[in-house]
Amino acid sequence: MNLNIKHRNFNKGALLLIVALTLQSCFVAKDYVRPDIETETEALYRTENLPTDSVSIADVSWKTLFTDQYLQQYIEEGLQNNMDVRIALQQIIAAQAYAKQGKAGYLPSVNVGVNWTHQELSKNTQFGAFLSDTSTDQYDVTANLSWEADIWGKIRSNKRATQAAYLQSVAGHQAVKTQLISSIANTYYNLLALDEQLKITKETIATRDSSVTTIKALKDAGQVTQVAVDQNIAQFNSARALQVDIETAIFKTENTLSILLGKAPQHFERSSLDFQNIEQDIVLGVPATLLNNRPDVMAAEYGLIQSFELTNVTKSNLYPSLTLTASGGFQSLELDKLFSANSLFANIIGGLTQPLFNKRALKTQKEVAIAQQEQSLLQFKKTLLVAGSEVSNALFTFESETNKFEFRKNEVEALRTAETNSEELLINGYANYLDLLTARERALSAELNIIDSKLQQLVSIVDLYEALGGGWR
Repeated sequence: MNLNIKHRNFNKGALLLIVALTLQSCFVAKDYVRPDIETETEALYRTENLPTDSVSIADVSWKTLFTDQYLQQYIEEGLQNNMDVRIALQQIIAAQAYAKQGKAGYLPSVNVGVNWTHQELSKNTQFGAFLSDTSTDQYDVTANLSWEADIWGKIRSNKRATQAAYLQSVAGHQAVKTQLISSIANTYYNLLALDEQLKITKETIATRDSSVTTIKALKDAGQVTQVAVDQNIAQFNSARALQVDIETAIFKTENTLSILLGKAPQHFERSSLDFQNIEQDIVLGVPATLLNNRPDVMAAEYGLIQSFELTNVTKSNLYPSLTLTASGGFQSLELDKLFSANSLFANIIGGLTQPLFNKRALKTQKEVAIAQQEQSLLQFKKTLLVAGSEVSNALFTFESETNKFEFRKNEVEALRTAETNSEELLINGYANYLDLLTARERALSAELNIIDSKLQQLVSIVDLYEALGGGWR
């Protein structure tokens, strides 16, 4: 008789399990499909020559793009020691833990407990009055199991949501690396440009110091007035003040580079601006490549996927949940008989729960999730538009600075000649000292500007490299 009951209970449990497994196919959750973004990517780059090839400069490793040995060393150190990179890495570790938890959603929950219960019954109670010994001890070792069938795809969607969150953190880490490489390169190039400007300024100071001596001699000879002497002294001191400003900028820029490398403030060895040549072809690739190359775009889409899957979860919460719980173990009033066959106990409970009145909580969660999914979609599209704008700006800047550099070179050559001629004419009494002063100021300004044009060329390539998603591979 007892065996019959057990057999019947087993059949019921098996039937319940089969029903649960059968219902697994009744998914409410939908599969993610990338939204139509053809409009956003069709003319994402503002250029007359739209690219048709999928290859871009972003596919080039930063070790190949940057040939300066010092710069390569600093980028390597930055990737290892930068605090933002290390913070992003910890975010990946945390997201990975949640992703593992999401994968385990299909598995049952199992708990094991060992208990000892001592009870003293009152003799004046219903049970205590009939017992000679009102003191009892109970020992038990119990295992509890609970499992929920993924009828509507809730567990699957939650798993995908945590996986998307993990991939988003990975893309975030890649974005930090891309930005870091760009920041280190631009900071390094700024240092080289400042070094060159400091060199020119020091040469200018030496020239103007000599000019002050010459003007004083001309004043003593009666060829110029004291005003000319004062103006030359003013120019000399102006150049010295500029030297102080440049040295201050170098000091601060080195400190900025220190932060990027995760180091204490210090001086950094470096080459010169003249040796900086990026020889890679400037190719953009079709705009759609940004979806796979640019980390922040990938992170935005993973954020959309996560929102999509969480919306699936909230929809599934509105439907009944099928759970299976079981417990079993050993239970005895005597410790030495705890693990005997007569101490065994077990029970299985299957339940189907339909949420009804919950103060609108589940419906609110669904509506909020749908709104957040729409926000993620808009953020994804916005990230694409921003990426396209940054690519367009960097490309236009590079082309503009390349053209400007040639004009700057011609300007410097003309102004240097004008300065030399003005000085000779002044010494020979054929020119006004004001002409010389003007020529000098223009020549110095032009020399500093041509350095800036060279710098902007390099910076624009780095910015384009970052905008296209280069550096993280």
